[in-house]
Amino acid sequence: MSTSLPSTFVYGLGEHRSSLMHDVQWSTFTMWARDAAPEELINLYGVHPFYLLMETDGLAHGSFLLNSNAMDVVLQPAPALTWRTIGGILDLYVFLGPDPSSVVSEYVEVVGKPAMPVYWALGYHLCRWGYDSSNKTWEVVREMRNYGIPQEVQWNDIDYMDRALDFTFEPASFSTLPDLVKDLHLHSQRYVMILDPGISSTQPPGTYGPFEEGIKKGIFINNSSGETLIGKVWPGLTAFPDFSNPDTHEWWYQNLQNFHSKVPFDGLWIDMNEPSNFFDGSIDGCPDNELENPPYTPYVLGGSLKAKTVCASAQQKTSSHYNLHSLYGLMEAKATASALKRILEKRPFVISRSTFPSQGKYSGHWLGDNRSQWKDLYMSIPGMLTFNLLGIPLVGADICGFSQNTTEELCVRWTQLGAFYPFTRNHNTKESLPQDPTAFSSAARTAMKEALLLRYSLFPFLYTLFHYAHVHGHTVARPLFFEFPTDGKTYRIDKQFLWGKSLLVTPVLEPGVDFVAGYMPEGLWYDFYTGNSLASKGEEMKLHAPLDKINLHLREGSIIPTQRPNTTLWVSSGQPLHLIVCLSEDGQAAGDLFWDNGESLDTYETDEYAYIVFSLKQNTMTSEVVRSHVEAMYLTVETVSFYGVKTKPSSVTVNSQEAAFNYSTNQVLRVDELGLNLSQNFTISWK
Repeated sequence: MSTSLPSTFVYGLGEHRSSLMHDVQWSTFTMWARDAAPEELINLYGVHPFYLLMETDGLAHGSFLLNSNAMDVVLQPAPALTWRTIGGILDLYVFLGPDPSSVVSEYVEVVGKPAMPVYWALGYHLCRWGYDSSNKTWEVVREMRNYGIPQEVQWNDIDYMDRALDFTFEPASFSTLPDLVKDLHLHSQRYVMILDPGISSTQPPGTYGPFEEGIKKGIFINNSSGETLIGKVWPGLTAFPDFSNPDTHEWWYQNLQNFHSKVPFDGLWIDMNEPSNFFDGSIDGCPDNELENPPYTPYVLGGSLKAKTVCASAQQKTSSHYNLHSLYGLMEAKATASALKRILEKRPFVISRSTFPSQGKYSGHWLGDNRSQWKDLYMSIPGMLTFNLLGIPLVGADICGFSQNTTEELCVRWTQLGAFYPFTRNHNTKESLPQDPTAFSSAARTAMKEALLLRYSLFPFLYTLFHYAHVHGHTVARPLFFEFPTDGKTYRIDKQFLWGKSLLVTPVLEPGVDFVAGYMPEGLWYDFYTGNSLASKGEEMKLHAPLDKINLHLREGSIIPTQRPNTTLWVSSGQPLHLIVCLSEDGQAAGDLFWDNGESLDTYETDEYAYIVFSLKQNTMTSEVVRSHVEAMYLTVETVSFYGVKTKPSSVTVNSQEAAFNYSTNQVLRVDELGLNLSQNFTISWK
């Protein structure tokens, strides 16, 4: 099925390692979920047959082929696009935009809007494969606390398990794991652990309930002969739960609930769920039939559908694996999110490696097994932006790289960029040197700490962006062309990005430099830190970028709520607010804040939230409580900074009362010690 394209500006078609804008010179994007470290030109963990196309006049449209079978999507220089799938249903959707943001909103209206994350999902996560003991894990947590470095969540990889068995922990080296989790909770921190879908099939009878119960309930994937398909993953020979079967969801929940009673985890990391298999197909291979060897096989890594996964002819409750393979991660995420809701009665936190359209309703995603290389630092930006287009805004890459050894400079720069991933986690493999912030020199440690405190200070702004993603299907991290669709220079930019409409992030992506080139779209921009203004006609500018700084610029006309940061979001989220008001050329600005208790289910849907709108016109800023809620009563506005006030005021009034103020020569007006309760309307004016 082919279509001509009105331009060469094509985006989406995940999950592939590539630039943000795709090359139409005979590029083939193969879709079939696969466990493979990210490389160009191969099929990866997720399948997303959706593209967004920009036209030179700023109009945009999108197209989505809702089909789960293996496929090739071929971009051609005409320009044109061909969908080539080997089965299933052909549901083709076209989204008419007319702008890129509308295309994405229309797409997620079909596949499902992303869930509102629990507040602590937006903090700093720390993980490593190879802590090797709960005490070593605990030691890293204590070091982070000692240095005052923000940390929200501690994770463990498979080394916490007893012989890599799901729903167990190693009785000797991880004997203190329950105590570690208790200690994290006492410090308002959280614990997340990995779970793989492969369930060991070789334990002595009566010793491993998850497999024996699963066999009794018939919840595993079968081979084409109707017997349990046996593959191999970390624990050795394994069976694979069939998440297309509702009975499997109940079995999964029961096992999670049992384990939670021993180790009260707060969220789950579901890995290896393409599903990954160390065999091709099964221990017995796969039959020679049309499902295993279709008349046409897309360009899948390994050359066959069974490569490093289960047989395409394997049988699941709903259909054959040939039809369901790329849905496996989505179905597991749905089962996992549902189980966590039942166990915790709060918003579930799930991060999944394999993804499919509608994944954002159930989980976030990390970009897989990257490397500690400068190229991977850059490639994380198009990856993050593409997943935002795909309705999965809770996304990030392993900060400092998963494999190989990072350098101190690379890890500092990556932590600065990673502080602006919607999902922020440092993780690496057991073969590599430790790379948590405490492993480096004092100067590097301080630079990383400052980057993370910066992220925590922006939590009110970021949380509000996730609200807009959940309710309206907006992106959180977005490409520049979303906000400047008529500026053709933005169409290829993937070394910078925006948070929302107004925060421009320009990271350093190469070694040994203290300047970075950044494109500033037309208009007035303000340096986030100083308030210095910068007027651009739409041009590239050289920005000073010493090792301890990431360049941030605020767009004219915006009001950004920030907060005094702390080492956990539980503490930070109660701290006073600092509003940054960025005047447009005509002296106007607007912004807002969504606020709730951060963890209850469906707070927006049940009206359990506060919503405050800030606006500035004619030298008067107002804060209007559109919806009040008890949560807002705990917050005060302590400081307001106005960037771009052209003349020094003679007086400032707060709620008609004269107030002290400070005015700088760079046209920044600052009013401190306000103590204004967020739950009440207020006005700040100057003459």
